[in-house]
Amino acid sequence: MTRATSLKAPPLPGPAPDLTGLPGLDPAWSRTVEVPGSDGVRHTWHLLDSEAGSVAGDGSPDQPTLLCLHGNPTWSYLWRRMFAVAPPGWRVIAPDQLGMGYSERLPAPRTLAERVRDLGALTAALGITGPVVTLAHDWGGIISLGWALEHRAQVRGVVLTNTAVHQPEDSRPAALIRLAHLRMLRDSLCVRTPVFVRSATALSWPPLPSEVRGAFAAPYHGARRRRSVGDFVADIPFGEHDPSRPALDVISGGIKDLDVPALLLWGPRDPVFGEQYLRDLLMRLPRADVHRYAGASHLLPEDAPRYAEDVGRWLHDLDSSQPAAAGDADTVAQADTAAPSVWQALVDRAARTPDEIATAEVGGASITWAELNRRVRDTAAGLANAGVAPGQRVALLVPPSIELTVAVYSVWRAGAVIVVADKGLGLRGMGRALRGARVDHVIGTAQGLAAARAMRLPGTRWLAGTGSLKGGAAPAAERRLLGVRESLAELAAEQLAADEHPLPEVTADAEAAVVFTSGATGPAKGVLYLHRQVHAQLHVVRQVYGLTDEDRMVAAFAPFALFGPALGVASAVPATDVTKPGTLTAAALADAALAVEATVVFASPAALRNVAATAGELTPGQRSALGRVRLLMSAGAPVPLELLRQVAELMPVAEAHTPYGMTELLPVTDVSMREIEQAGQGDGVCVGRAVPGVDIAISELDGLARDVGELTSEPGVVGEICVRAEHGKQRYDSLWATERASSRDTGWHRTGDVGHLDAEGRLWVQGRRQHLITTPDGLLTPVGLEQRVEAVAEVTAAAVVGVGPTGTQQVVVIVVLGAAAVSRGRARQVRVADLELSAAVRAAVDVPVAAVLVRDALPVDIRHASKVDRTALAGWAEKVLAGRS
Repeated sequence: MTRATSLKAPPLPGPAPDLTGLPGLDPAWSRTVEVPGSDGVRHTWHLLDSEAGSVAGDGSPDQPTLLCLHGNPTWSYLWRRMFAVAPPGWRVIAPDQLGMGYSERLPAPRTLAERVRDLGALTAALGITGPVVTLAHDWGGIISLGWALEHRAQVRGVVLTNTAVHQPEDSRPAALIRLAHLRMLRDSLCVRTPVFVRSATALSWPPLPSEVRGAFAAPYHGARRRRSVGDFVADIPFGEHDPSRPALDVISGGIKDLDVPALLLWGPRDPVFGEQYLRDLLMRLPRADVHRYAGASHLLPEDAPRYAEDVGRWLHDLDSSQPAAAGDADTVAQADTAAPSVWQALVDRAARTPDEIATAEVGGASITWAELNRRVRDTAAGLANAGVAPGQRVALLVPPSIELTVAVYSVWRAGAVIVVADKGLGLRGMGRALRGARVDHVIGTAQGLAAARAMRLPGTRWLAGTGSLKGGAAPAAERRLLGVRESLAELAAEQLAADEHPLPEVTADAEAAVVFTSGATGPAKGVLYLHRQVHAQLHVVRQVYGLTDEDRMVAAFAPFALFGPALGVASAVPATDVTKPGTLTAAALADAALAVEATVVFASPAALRNVAATAGELTPGQRSALGRVRLLMSAGAPVPLELLRQVAELMPVAEAHTPYGMTELLPVTDVSMREIEQAGQGDGVCVGRAVPGVDIAISELDGLARDVGELTSEPGVVGEICVRAEHGKQRYDSLWATERASSRDTGWHRTGDVGHLDAEGRLWVQGRRQHLITTPDGLLTPVGLEQRVEAVAEVTAAAVVGVGPTGTQQVVVIVVLGAAAVSRGRARQVRVADLELSAAVRAAVDVPVAAVLVRDALPVDIRHASKVDRTALAGWAEKVLAGRS
């Protein structure tokens, strides 16, 4: 039996318990103090106190204090990580609430109001007079906020992890809590047995170590020590006449006027406090910073251990008397609010060329500029009159089409925010992303609305188009099943009949869009853009590529098609599965070009690869259509020079460009095929020079991939690529810690890519920061090595990864062989390359290589089908070399 599970509870009141052996806890933090309670009786509190080792056990009167309060049925052990990472000068106090942990057991239940007063008596007894930041979880949240309202002069900020201050109408308590609240079951679940105590730690995923679960349960051995666990549950004010309901209402209403910095840390998988509770908190604390930890559940301080470092950084920002470097509060200047709207080009084209095609669906419908402008205007007015308010968020579950174009620009003109997540994320990934974006409404096709129901998205539903799940018009019964309020066409028709178009003014500093990253290097991140940033991006794209009214575009990368109307450029999307770019054929691309007489093509490298492979299927007419293209753009991943040359044969007059950028800022640089040829072979991929308005700097890395020194633009320095521009994102959405890390150099975005600038000012990308290899001989970047391996005969693709501990990693090369090599048996079940291939690979890279392994394919991202998941490959390689695969 472990020390944690065998820990015996000492009789209380009495001396501080011996907490030796509890994982992660320093027993020196433990102390007790006697305090007069709200009932006039002196009670013994147990607490963890970073000043417990001092002579008096008290900190300086003016010392900033982090006051941590646990919920039911945990105890102060929950906050052990904060003691190690709190900024210098901060005192950390984590009391066990009366009746809980190792504090004195109570003869009778305590109400919410009494517990707030008890906490105030404790802080007074501890001599806490300086600035205080509260940190709380679960039912500790409402108690800590009650304390904050009664000590406004001391409160510097509030931090909350999964908790609630109000019961939203669309919420229901978790099943166990509903059962435990029933008097007939409460005693059995909470007091006589440890079911409720053990259930709290059972919610974590991955499961907590047994010794940690034992530590949480240690103070609750025996029914006598669990009495307050049941009392806490009994005091939850579900009904209007429950004893603690008045206090709850006062606190939940009062915090709206608590004008202090706030940080909300959330576990989105929590079955107790779902997204509706986070939305409710944000309604009451609208300027709070938010960070959602993907995968975390109810017991967030355990599920996301890095929360402690994040809180420490947030406290550091407060301590520095500076606003947080990130967060959900806008920090951009409020100038130039009258900047042109993102739909102005659509309005202008409708006036100048009303009868020309604006958007075409290959083999289907098309719409003119005048028709598109009218539909957008009428639909926007319909949405506004139907309750879509400025600033609200609208999820779009519509495939690339005229209907999607109408939906995007209608939402913008109504003053609302579009939220777009790739179908390629899968139903679970999309649901996680869209719920995290806190959408208020959903616009979708019948299939999209069915997915919205499966993803449990909140909000009003509007149908894009009229189609049913089975084809044809959607019957009334299906609409009811999908929760459809009206179709967009019906909204527009109502406005046309009423001839009323009350549209709000949309300023440049209003939120415009939340778009999600591909998820290639972790959970997809929401990226928030303001209208001014979208407008600036459009300006850069027009300027760099010389786009005019005379251009027509084929967007084989679907999100780019949405820019067509905003650029004033007619557009078409090829007939292909947008979640599988590698399925785009040369014929499908040519048909899209024919539909709008395209002069511009935008496609991902994976799409172009299959276009080149299927070029033999083109008819003369299709070849002629591609022959009129003047500009080819490909982005999303490195584009091999040989692939550009192959595609150039299909588009002989097109100038091929490969812009570099990311969801957070696009474009950053641009380079043409001719410039790539001039740059020649180098370490990495040459992505060209910064486009107008973009600054590039490098954060130098040492041999262990750590930052050293200031940002620099000196040539030859290898490090993380940092960029800044007016058309960059506003922030990551609900990811305060991620945003702070990525923008810790004020005004700059850290891309996560690694590379260097050359003497000509060109940027070379050498890989992702998390894919760097830290060998005993120094830092290695993978892309340049992979390029050399791919030049080896019979190798069609390669990935270079590091296996082993940081600083002593060994290089492993993973290759995919061509069909000829496979037919000769080189890629049989044996995963280790033969001696001949291994020797050729080692000679090509010219660095020590521990092993050369063979795979049938490399794992890539869904959006571009080009970004190699080297992290997954490193794990696979380690298993192979250990004989476990």
